[in-house]
Amino acid sequence: MNIDELVDARKNVIKADGAWELFQGADSLHVGRGKKTVLFTPDPASQEEILKVSLGRTGNLRAPTLRVGKVLYVGYNDEMYKELMG
Repeated sequence: MNIDELVDARKNVIKADGAWELFQGADSLHVGRGKKTVLFTPDPASQEEILKVSLGRTGNLRAPTLRVGKVLYVGYNDEMYKELMG
């Protein structure tokens, strides 16, 4: 897998509005939380729920966040990354 862009989340902070804008361009969104992975299709009806799980305590987009084509992966979960790496 090639990485086209790498952004340091400590220097380039993404808040709720920026995160939602990012999610709008995705076909699906996988959010890793502990041992669970939650799958979403970005939809304005579920915006509040999506932002609740994809933003950290500080209100910033959780790291790591990866875009693979039209799919976004937010947060970390072993199983999610094993599946991603194939």
